[in-house]
Amino acid sequence: MNNEEILVEALRPAVGEYLDDAAIERLIEVPNNPEHGDLAFPTFQLAKVLRKAPQMIAEEVAEAMDKRSFSEVKVIGPYINVKLQRTKVGAHIIEQVLAEGATYGSQNIGQGEVMTIDFSSPNIAKPMSMGHLRSTVIGHAIANIATKTNYQPVRINHLGDWGTQFGKLIVAYKGWGDEAKVRANPVQELVKLYVEFHEKAESDPSLDEAGRAAFKALEDGDEEMLALWGWFREESLKEFQKVYDILGVTFDSYHGEAFFNDKMEPVIQELEDKGITEVNEGATIVDLSAEDLPPALIKKSDGATLYVTRDLAAAFYRKNTYDFAKNVYVVGNEQRVHFQQLKAVLSKMGYAWSEDIVHVPFGLITKDGRKLSTRKGDIVLLEDVLKEAIDLAYEQIEAKNPDLEMKDQVAHDVGVGAVIFHDLKTDRMNSFDFNLQEIVEFEGETGPYVQYTYARAKSILRKVGSDAKLTQAFNLDDDYSWDIVKKLGAYPQIIAHSMERYEPSVIAKYAVQLAQAFNKYYANVRILEEDDQRSARIALVQAMTIVLKDALALLGVNAPEEM
Repeated sequence: MNNEEILVEALRPAVGEYLDDAAIERLIEVPNNPEHGDLAFPTFQLAKVLRKAPQMIAEEVAEAMDKRSFSEVKVIGPYINVKLQRTKVGAHIIEQVLAEGATYGSQNIGQGEVMTIDFSSPNIAKPMSMGHLRSTVIGHAIANIATKTNYQPVRINHLGDWGTQFGKLIVAYKGWGDEAKVRANPVQELVKLYVEFHEKAESDPSLDEAGRAAFKALEDGDEEMLALWGWFREESLKEFQKVYDILGVTFDSYHGEAFFNDKMEPVIQELEDKGITEVNEGATIVDLSAEDLPPALIKKSDGATLYVTRDLAAAFYRKNTYDFAKNVYVVGNEQRVHFQQLKAVLSKMGYAWSEDIVHVPFGLITKDGRKLSTRKGDIVLLEDVLKEAIDLAYEQIEAKNPDLEMKDQVAHDVGVGAVIFHDLKTDRMNSFDFNLQEIVEFEGETGPYVQYTYARAKSILRKVGSDAKLTQAFNLDDDYSWDIVKKLGAYPQIIAHSMERYEPSVIAKYAVQLAQAFNKYYANVRILEEDDQRSARIALVQAMTIVLKDALALLGVNAPEEM
């Protein structure tokens, strides 16, 4: 039972007639000033029902509630503020964490159902840039959190391996490409060709027309076009895999846009049979004006299909293949209207599961305040950034702990973890400017700071020589240990909030706060002193390491035992 549930149970006899348990829990707050209490219950909502002043209601509820779990119950204005019995609550939470280990905090939100998660999804013939980081690490974290909350995640890399850009690339390759150069350095050379195509097209619009024609030939199954496209795709996947290996990210499916080429016609036919489409200037559209959305373009006037057509086919394939409870797309906020159109078209077709489609948008990463663009050649390679982060971590480890064993592995975990953590501690809708030097610092609200806290706590436990057990009654009631206990008790709720909002930053911010609480404890308490509280202090440290490691793991960040 977490702290909020303790208060819910205590309030039930007094307010259960007017509010159910879920409603009571939603209203519970944590006072900004810890001296006011550990939790607070506001009575404003009851004023509407009881037709009394909130302060008077607070006095009456405080009188009627069950006070056995609290050391203090105090009314402050319209709030009932409570202080929990520290040793009683602390013993329960620490025992639970030690008993459950890495499963502590698990929820049953998903009830064993499938969640398909479409994330990362780079375009072939382009390297993975910093622009791909957010979708990749946010999607990976959501998949981990889904597992923790009893969903069965299916990780889908919906590759951008189809579309007019491949016609343009083929025109560029055939026009001025060098096969030997492309074979020697595939993706980098293909990017150069792509950038050069756009530069030349600015003064020669006929190139764009040639690109569209080449893509139409590719769609129609031209053997030469298909062979070039297949070669570009294969080389690209090899390059992508290098980055995924560094990040520790895996996928269950690499079915990209091309996979759905032969699956679109039945969808178009169904749309037409149901009278949902209309022809506008030669193009087939679905009018969504009633939904206050622009029309969904199903087929161009030349017969070429578009993103929404392929995404409709993909949605049907995922529903039929996986029978998902949630179909999640981790895609930038600029695609918000596209996913609204996708849901609206499926709804018009009569499919109730259109409501199970979830777009998880996110903001941009900028560099020196500028958006990154492959088309303009303004690209920062993700693999290069990760390798540089590892090098920076190695330098700091070399300076702090030159005798550390497995320095290369620790530098990898710290450098890569720093990049992932920095992305995930930012609310996903917020954009941020990327500064690698700051991200790999061991101080401040960084991944290395949290990892170092974990390693510091593990070094204490190594001195003890075995896993902690509560050999004596849990008897800690000081402010420093209580701050850690409260945070450990909040972990299940943190997991639930993170999943409900598809927001990994909830867990990342929690990890920083838990690390800060432990470091205050470490600075002010003699943890290994031989007295009657030693067993409880060691158990507290052990419980903290279990939860901190799990929180990092959910984010996709490794926790080194030594740093």
